[in-house]
Parts: sequence; structure tokens; C-alpha cells
Amino acid sequence: MDTLLFVLKSIVLGIVEGVTEFLPISSTGHLIIFEKLMKFESVSPNYVEMYTYVIQLGAILAVVLLYWKKIRETIVNFFPQKVGYEKSGFKFWFMIFIACIPGAAVKLLLDKPVEKYLMSTVPVAIVLILGGFWMIYAEKKFRNNNLGKQKLSVTPKQALIIGAFQCLAIIPGMSRSASTIIGGWVAGLSTVIAAEFSFFLAIPVMFGYSLLEIIKIGGLTSLPAAELISLAVGFVVAFLVSVAVISQFISYLKRKPLKSFAIYRMIFAVIVLIAGFMGFF
Repeated sequence: MDTLLFVLKSIVLGIVEGVTEFLPISSTGHLIIFEKLMKFESVSPNYVEMYTYVIQLGAILAVVLLYWKKIRETIVNFFPQKVGYEKSGFKFWFMIFIACIPGAAVKLLLDKPVEKYLMSTVPVAIVLILGGFWMIYAEKKFRNNNLGKQKLSVTPKQALIIGAFQCLAIIPGMSRSASTIIGGWVAGLSTVIAAEFSFFLAIPVMFGYSLLEIIKIGGLTSLPAAELISLAVGFVVAFLVSVAVISQFISYLKRKPLKSFAIYRMIFAVIVLIAGFMGFF
């Protein structure tokens, strides 16, 4: 019975990850809140932390699947000698690399203070609210500040701007998706192009970070069967839900603003604060 309940909690958290990872509402923030609300705990040290990184890999696999045609094209046409620099996979992935640099530097500097002071429900709820106001302001000011491009083509300057904004995502509750989309607006990209760039940017960022953290924690070899089953279930659920969410999110962005996500963030955060005050956390 305990194992079944443990796996059911894993399914719920996998759904939470799949729904929230690529929406501008903070997957990390939601996972922190739901893990505490459901008392998702285990006997193995650092298991919950490891679980979070493993299901993030499931979400990333969804991006690889949905955008495999584009990824394959960048691999086949990687060298500029074949198709020219602008159309080459080298240029595409070099822009991704540039966008990764600011976030990597900030992560190295601030990772421990963030883990110590911000990985709890109250700070997450406050950041969800502040981030919601920031999204509303940024959308009003920058959303139409684009160059009319309909192709995923980013310059080094744009990549650096997006990378700088991605640094905000180190704060639980801020949202990597929201940060990179706003960075895309500021850089002059349309909403859809900014969102798609954030998807590709997530591949090296999340895959590399999750893998390193899993190794640092100690890997999967010493985990009991129930925890391994929980990891597998969470991974698969996060993958399947992410596949459904990503395509719907892009369709949504073509028609509607992000303001509704900002409003959701603030309402959800207020509910979390009230629940905390009433002793649910």
C-alpha cells in the first residue's frame, strides 16, 4: 500500500512537471509546493531532489521528439561549408551556446544561496506574484517590439540578451520559460520564435544541469525498487504530458497573450500563502 501511494504521488508530480515546465508559471516552484503539500518523502537521502531532476529529463525528451526534424536538420547541415554560415547547424547551436553562458555563470555563483534561502513555499509564492506583475508589464511594453521574423534565426546579441534574462530563472517561482520569452521580446523576437528558442535552449541547459546534479547526488544505483519505479513512472508521465502541452502552448501563443498565465500565477500564489497560514505546509 505504501509503495502504491508513493507511485501515485509520483504520477501527480510527473503531471505537474509536464504541465508547468514549458509554461511561464515555474515548474520548480510548483514542484516545491506540491512535494510539500503531498509530503513526498523517501528513506533515501536526496531522493526527492533526484526525482525532480529525473522527471525534468522526461520533459526535455518531449522537446527532442517534437522538434526532431529541426534538430536533425541542424546536425545534417552542421558545417557552414555545406549550406553557408547563416543556415548552418553550427550557427544555430553556437547561438544556443552563447545564450547558456550568463546562466551558467550565475548558477555557479548563486546556486548554494538559492538552495538555502529560496527553496520553500513562502519565497516561491512571493516570486510567483512578483513574476506575474513583471510578465504583465513586460508583455505590454515589449511584446510588439519584434522584427517580424517568422523563422528561428537569432543573432549573437539576441542570444546574449535572452541568456541574460534566463539568469532570473535561478530563482524558484520565476520560470525559465517566462524569463526567456521576455528576453526574446526585449531582443526583438516574436513571441512564438522566443518560445521555440527557449525550448531548444532548455535541451543543453536542463539536460546538462539535471545530469550533473544526479551524478553529484550519487546516481541511481543504490536506490531501492520502489524509488526506481517511482522515478520511471514520473519520467514517463512528465514526457507524455510535456508532449501534449508544448504543441498546445505554441498554438495558444499565436492567438492570445501571456497575461492569463500571469494572473494564474498570482491567484495560485495567494492560495498557497493562505494554505501555509492555515497549516497545510
